[in-house]
Amino acid sequence: MPDTAVRAPADPDVGRRAERLELRFGDPCDPANPLGFRALLAADGDSRLLDAAEELLGEEGFGAELVPVALGGRLRDADQLMRMLRPVFRRDVALAFGYGITSLFAAAPVFAAGSDRQRESVARLLVSGGRAAIVHRSLAHGTAMLRGELTAMEYSGGFVLDGRKDVVINAERAGAVVAYVRTDPAPGPASHSVFLLDPAQLPSDGVRLLKRQPTTGMRGCRFAGYEFDACAVPGDALVGELGAGVRLSLRTFQLNRTLITGAVIASVDTVLRAAVRAALAGESLGRRQRGVLAGVFADLLAGDAMATAVLRALSLLPGAAHLAAAELKYLVPDLLRDDLEELATVLGAGGYSRDTDQGTLTKLLRDLPAAGLGHAGTASCQAVVIPQLPVLARHSWGREAEPPAALFRAAEPVPHLDIGGLEVAGGGDFLAASLIASAARLTGSPADGPYGEVLRTMAAAFHADLLAVREACLLIEPGDRAALASPATAALADRHSVLVAAGAALAVWESHRGTAGFLADPAWLVLALHRYGRRLGLTLPPLPPDCVDRVAEELLARFRAGRSFDLHDAPLAEAGTP
Repeated sequence: MPDTAVRAPADPDVGRRAERLELRFGDPCDPANPLGFRALLAADGDSRLLDAAEELLGEEGFGAELVPVALGGRLRDADQLMRMLRPVFRRDVALAFGYGITSLFAAAPVFAAGSDRQRESVARLLVSGGRAAIVHRSLAHGTAMLRGELTAMEYSGGFVLDGRKDVVINAERAGAVVAYVRTDPAPGPASHSVFLLDPAQLPSDGVRLLKRQPTTGMRGCRFAGYEFDACAVPGDALVGELGAGVRLSLRTFQLNRTLITGAVIASVDTVLRAAVRAALAGESLGRRQRGVLAGVFADLLAGDAMATAVLRALSLLPGAAHLAAAELKYLVPDLLRDDLEELATVLGAGGYSRDTDQGTLTKLLRDLPAAGLGHAGTASCQAVVIPQLPVLARHSWGREAEPPAALFRAAEPVPHLDIGGLEVAGGGDFLAASLIASAARLTGSPADGPYGEVLRTMAAAFHADLLAVREACLLIEPGDRAALASPATAALADRHSVLVAAGAALAVWESHRGTAGFLADPAWLVLALHRYGRRLGLTLPPLPPDCVDRVAEELLARFRAGRSFDLHDAPLAEAGTP
């Protein structure tokens, strides 16, 4: 049921709103904080979300963050929403999904293609603190959480639903259900449609709420399910056109993929902060530890560069964001999982033990696959990317104009997000175009000290590798299913994702050149590109002698000042001392 808590005034500045939410949650490391890690982990152990945390989000009117401004909410663009999600993801992935973000994923197809009545009803529900549940269609390569499907037949001006879905977040407390339903038994892009259902209005003998399902990850979320048996629903429950479900899912998944990936950077920020605390608790901060911590910090900045660019592209380049959104979703989570393994070596070194730090890492490793950051998400994203590679090789790489600079400047406003305006094909490859343009500028400029020479060499190496990928993709005929399904083509897609991530990092650094902040320092970029290059097996020049130390010093300065480890360098409620 929607809550009726008195809400705080809606500050139009997202930075201030995010800071207010962060400070209201308080220092998560304080054992006396009723909203801290100790309380969150205890709630997770009891397979529930922390009541006090949900109450706080209700008081802040967090549901309004998920609703477009035109419908009475605060959602202006995806980049701003990601900033609001990070204080929640910093503490508990399950809380972020269970309280709110799943409701946006359910509402997105309604906001994109629903009638005025449908859009307004869902908007009212979320702004008032209610929740919407989403019933996905069955996906190839899915886990058990993704299996199960509903079917519908037209009957007497409406539809009759049948089928079962066992695992749905918030099934028990949803005020609206958005279901992807098979309406055509034949395979193809017109096989599914989207329905908006009001659980209170469904016939009691047509739907049954299934019992809650225990899960390994995101244990606090309430996963239950629905079973439909000849359930009659009115014709106006259809969202958009009959058979438009697959296309709607491809549109809205762009938003889902980028938001989850961008927000989960804050979750890894929490583990990095714990590792810094563990390292400082020892007798000395060793060279190996400094290298691990600085490397993960550089990864977070580079991953945030890609996430920020893609999130802003949803508003600036809605016809071209789908490719980069898919690559972001399957590359950056892989990098973050590798980072967590590195951080585990620091957290476990020297007999360091702090139950909340160790527990937070363990919980995050359990939660990420349940949040879609696992094999099923990777496979679905590769299915978007791989068929486009031969086309991009022929028509885009080396020919496409550089994207607008605002894509990489988080302080600049972008147009309001129009979910219905997102395209699912075409549009080129703006991050590859950015890599090519950055490499050309660096090659054509005089080397500025040791970092200038290293950066010029690195950029040229990434550009050369993109050209090699293009030559390999030119050998693949578009539509050649055997070639597109080969391991060699999947490897090309992997390489391409790393190359465009490097392009995003280069562009973000270029956008800050001449400013006073740390993002203008080439040290973080060189370290991030070095780690990307190692992933690709490129031969790159050695790091400048002071590179790791420069990045580590910034990391320690932010830790002590209680600042975030992302591009925004935002104030946190957590104290910095170990």
